[in-house]
Amino acid sequence: MPLLGDVVKLLHTWYPPATAESWDAVGLVHGDPAAEVNRVMFAVDPTEAVAAEAAEWGADLLVVHHPLFLKAVHGFAATTPKGRTLHTLASAGCALLTAHTNADQAVGGVSEAMATALGLRDLRPLVPAPTSALDKITTYVPQAQAESVRAALAEAGAGHIGDYDCCSFSTPGEGRFCPLEGATPTIGQVGRPEVVEEVRVEAVLPRGRRAAVVAALLAAHPYEEPAHDVVEVADPGSTVTGTGRVGDVEPTTLGEFARTVAAALPTTAGGVRVAGDADRPVRRVALVGGAGDFLLDSVAGSDVDVYVTSDLRHHPAAEFVEKGGPALVDVAHWAAEWTWLPVVERRLGEALGATVETRVSTLRTDPWTMLMTG
Repeated sequence: MPLLGDVVKLLHTWYPPATAESWDAVGLVHGDPAAEVNRVMFAVDPTEAVAAEAAEWGADLLVVHHPLFLKAVHGFAATTPKGRTLHTLASAGCALLTAHTNADQAVGGVSEAMATALGLRDLRPLVPAPTSALDKITTYVPQAQAESVRAALAEAGAGHIGDYDCCSFSTPGEGRFCPLEGATPTIGQVGRPEVVEEVRVEAVLPRGRRAAVVAALLAAHPYEEPAHDVVEVADPGSTVTGTGRVGDVEPTTLGEFARTVAAALPTTAGGVRVAGDADRPVRRVALVGGAGDFLLDSVAGSDVDVYVTSDLRHHPAAEFVEKGGPALVDVAHWAAEWTWLPVVERRLGEALGATVETRVSTLRTDPWTMLMTG
């Protein structure tokens, strides 16, 4: 039987807390990492009803998408809804873990799960996540010492690319210099121009290792004053992680696509709202799981036919439609994000096997309970 700390580590590997927004509150909220975990339940919201379900089922861990405490608190007495939620879980010995914005953009995360549920293929991020900041260092070394300089660069942290280490590129050439009075050249004599068969050596490095790599280069290079330069590499953006997803569907109409969306998502009182001509052709779709009106401007300038998200407000949506951009499909926030729960449940089950039982809560925690049409 795995320990809570092991399960948390696994979930954090898939949905790293470091990728969460700065305002967010993610990770282990309550629980002893040394406790054993036999049952894990998944839900969108940490409500009192969800906590009661987890306690009644005997869950050892409740994994939720939305934080219980997004802002700092000074206490969590059972006199408030949030306090009662945590009190229920603690009394039942059930830990609580939140994966929010770190799960939104991840591979196998919320937006990707929603895109898969709606039948999108050839997925890519709508807004690619930034990749780690990189530099590239270049120097020129006599051929005989090139290998030792490459080794020094690698040892200092340069040349690591994905699953590969000690990566570098070399080009042969000629180096020219003339030592001046006061120099003590490794090759050549003062006052005499010199031509040396050299190798241009290049390697990428994490920007945080810049000082260490430059120091290693200067220490390993045979020249008294080795020529070198460091340039910052442009961020290409991730091709697999980021906010939202864009993908293709079989050619259809907006009306038919909206019906597909309604059938794929859990039923809510608000249903699915559509802005656009029902006969409009649809092939490329952009979406964001949860509230996504902050990306309306980005979507307006893209080649997508429809944008699916939640919590669209009247004026931004109206102005967007007036500009003749993609059609809009507004779905319930809870329903969109619920599509992630079966994905992470299956992923955890495959990783831990029969050592744990898993369950997805089907309690509808969408705040809207009725829709009156007239």
